[in-house]
This record gives sequence, C-alpha cells and structure tokens, in this order.
Amino acid sequence: MKKIFLIVVIALWGTMQTLNAQVIDVRVKTEPFTHYWSVGVGAGRANEGLRAGWLEHLQLVKENCGFQYVRMHGLFHDDMFVYFRKPDGKVVYNWQYIDELYDRMLAIGVKPFVELGFFPKDMAAENSKTQMWWKGYVSVDRNNFGKWHDLIKAFTQHVVGRYGINEVLTWYFEVWNEPNLTGTGGFFHGTKSDYFRLYKEAVTAIKSVDERLKVGGPATSNFIADHRHDGEILEHSQSRFYAQEEINKQQWKGVWIEDFLHYCEKENLPVDFISTHPYPTDYALDPETGRSKDAIRYVHSLKDDILWLRRQLADSKYPKAEIHLTEWSTSPNSRDRMHDILPPAAYIIKANLDCIGLVNSLMYWTFTDVFEEKGGGEEIFHGGFGMINFQGLVKPSFHAYRMLNQLGDEKIYYKDPLFISRFSKTGKLSAIAFNYPEEYEQTVPSMRNFTNYMNASSKTLDIVLEGLNPNTCFEIEILDKMNGNVYDTYLSMGAPHSPSMGEIEFLREKAWGTVKEIAKVDNDGRLMLKRDIAPWSCILIREL
Repeated sequence: MKKIFLIVVIALWGTMQTLNAQVIDVRVKTEPFTHYWSVGVGAGRANEGLRAGWLEHLQLVKENCGFQYVRMHGLFHDDMFVYFRKPDGKVVYNWQYIDELYDRMLAIGVKPFVELGFFPKDMAAENSKTQMWWKGYVSVDRNNFGKWHDLIKAFTQHVVGRYGINEVLTWYFEVWNEPNLTGTGGFFHGTKSDYFRLYKEAVTAIKSVDERLKVGGPATSNFIADHRHDGEILEHSQSRFYAQEEINKQQWKGVWIEDFLHYCEKENLPVDFISTHPYPTDYALDPETGRSKDAIRYVHSLKDDILWLRRQLADSKYPKAEIHLTEWSTSPNSRDRMHDILPPAAYIIKANLDCIGLVNSLMYWTFTDVFEEKGGGEEIFHGGFGMINFQGLVKPSFHAYRMLNQLGDEKIYYKDPLFISRFSKTGKLSAIAFNYPEEYEQTVPSMRNFTNYMNASSKTLDIVLEGLNPNTCFEIEILDKMNGNVYDTYLSMGAPHSPSMGEIEFLREKAWGTVKEIAKVDNDGRLMLKRDIAPWSCILIREL
C-alpha cells in the first residue's frame, strides 16, 4: 500500500511541476544557423605566436571553442624580421618567422586572418611614431606607397607559393588596424586619405596575384555618436561624451565606413568584406585617459551597430560584402578586472545569441593573456583581454565560448534566458540557459560600473521539453560564481603574487570546475527543468 501511495505522490508531483512550466515541443520545424562566434578570435602580436604558451593556449581554444581563424597585429614588425634594406637600396624579404608562425597555426587547424601591418621601420616615415610597448611603427611615408605595394604583393606570392592557392583562398586579408586612431598613441600616423591609398595599394597588390583572394577594411575602432572622425585626422575637440542616462539614446555610427565605401566605389576597388570593432564603449582606447567619462553602452549596442552596418552595405555598391567584426569584448581596456571574472560569460552568450545570422564573424579580443600591448601584466590576473591567463588558467569567458561551441546547427527556440538547438546530423539537442540580469541591461559589465556585480536578481528556468526519446539522459553543466570562476578561488587563497607550481595546478582544477548533473527524460518523452539561475550564471544542457 505504501509503495502505491508513493507512486501516486510522485505522479502528482510531476503533474504539479508542469502546471506553471513553459512547455516546448522540440519536434517543431527548426531554423539553420552558423556558429559565427567561432569563426575567429584575436591575439596580440605575431611574434607572441612563436611562444610555447601561446601555441598551447591556441590548441586549447581550438579543441574547446572551435575557432577557425586568428587575427593579430605586427605581422611586418621588425621582430618578425621581414624587411631588410641594403646600403645600395635593394630590399630583401625574409619570411622565416612568418612561416614558423603560420606553419604551427595551420598544424593546429587554425588559419590566419591576416592583418596587414604595421610598417617595417625602414618603410615608415623618418622618426616614425610608435604604438604599444613593443613599438610598432605607424607613421606613413608618402614616398613609400610603392614599397608598401611591393611588400604586400611579395608576401601574397610567398604564402600562395608555400601553402597553395586553394588554401590561401580561404584566408582573409585585412588592411591595417584602427587607422582612424591618429596622433600620439594611435595606430596610424597619417590621414584618412593616406589610409585609403594604403588600402588601394594593398588590394591592388593582392588581387594581382589572384583576384579571388579576399581583401577588406577599414578595420576601424568602436562606433561613435559625434563628429571626431569626420575630417582627415582624429579631432578630439569634436568629441562628445554622454552621461549614462543619455548614451543609449544616440545614433551610433561606424567610423569611416561610409567614406571608405564611397572611396572604393569611386576608385573602382573591390571590397570583399567590411571590418570594424564594435566595442560597447564611447572611447576607442583604454579609459584611463579620463576621456571616457565612465559611460558605457547597453547590452543591445552590438545588435544596433550591426544593423546600422548592414544598412550601409545594402545602400552601397557592395551589398554582398561579408561583415567581419574583428575585435570585440566588454571593453577595450587590457587592465579591466571584468575580463577575469564571471559577468562577461553571460554577456558573451547573450550578445552572440541575439545577433545570430547578422554577420559573418564576431571575434573576441583575445584568446590569451600572452599579450603585451602595455607589456606583461604585473599579476597573474590583471584584467587582461585573454580568455586564458598567462599560466593557462581558463576564465569564465573561455567557458562561455566552449558552451556556445557545443550548440547544434539548427535553432529550435530562443527567448531569454533559454536557447535550444539541434544537431542536424545526429538529431541530438543542446541548449544554453543564462542570466544576464535585467537591472544591468543599460550598461555592459565593466569594473568601472560593476563594483558589486552579484547584487542582481535571479531568473527562473521552468520548462518542460516534449517530444524527446524516452529515458534519454542529458548532462547539465553549470558555470557560476562558485564553480568555474577561477578568480574567486585565487582571491580565497590570498591572491599570491607568484603562485607555486602546486598552487597553479590547484587553480587549474578549479578553473575547469564547473558543476555537472544528469537529468533523465521520462517514459513520456518529457524532460522537466526547474531551477533558479543566479546572476551571470550560464548553464549548458546537452543530450548524451
């Protein structure tokens, strides 16, 4: 009698569980989608790619996050020893260091998204301005546009000869990095017209090798809502910085995009893809200059910027040009503690899911803290861009991309906080639930405005999935403040400045220490999932 009673109680409880739950039939017609978030990822500079740690981290993100391309600065910097000008004026090219880098990347299964820059010292203007700790030469010598053309053509001929045209046809060639940031501390010491000429010489050189090779630009920095970039050079006097209550009411526009498209149309130049960097900020470089006024845009800014960009292409001569957003993160500050901790994971997942089908790639900046724009970090966690720290400890941002990579290729359902997908080949399901708290939708997470980031509301996941195979098992994996959030574990150890080898191994285990559970589909083909999702937490639900 007791046994029967228990069965009745369990049956009633199961019925009660479904009364308020949202019922989702997974047998509905699906919509195919691509993993545009795993097309590419950023790295610091080319020479860093010759290090063992960098290559180990690349292997790790390839295996877990699926990245197909890596983009980096400094391909022609002097520490890659590409360009030698002899006393008689003759130029000799040396490709050994680039070959070493590309050979190892390709062996891992990752292709170069080629950023063409910066100048070799002997090609830059005399007394050239430099950028970053490693002093990339960024000043244009207007007498050397022909030499730039020759360098790009020789480089293209070399990689085609070494790797074969069929391989290189899958690559992308992007001209420069953020050339709109001119003047002291900028990435380009020249005018807008100088950059356009640089693009013309580069695209002409590359297409002379094979017109099918893909070339694009202008690789400009974050979107703006003022007139600082209307002229030939950046005019700080035209900058306008908005208070937080005003910033999301403005029309933000991509820098130089319209002018670039008009120039290329006028000069009859090909544009295979448009590239730009939609950081959700009102500043293009680190906010430590004080120019930012602390204002950061809202969680929907990425989608707004993409839709604006799509409209510009639709109205141009290049409506079929691909869109590659070749840098993106919560902020362009390589000393922002937020890069080390939990909130960006939920932001990464939400922003990417919200923009499915709108662009060809969105490249996180960067995959590793083996990164030296300002030199090395003073601590093992210093707010570096990387989703893996210098010692190889994975951060929550890594887990976000790992979870996104485990989604299928057909969309069944999406409504915040749940995305459900299916694998077309196997029919198996994979879903992600996440909590990007409503209270923080008006500003993207940054340590400048998230001092108490866990003070936010939970969200409730209360669903019943119907139409599943009876008795199928699902793995539920949870990333939250206590699990897989390695920085908090580091703090609990007293934040040792130079952890021992044993401490690093302990931190490595904790970094991977997400929580995993098993849930089973009932005899009627239903899976019931009910739980609170803590702020910034992310949950992967995967059919085994």
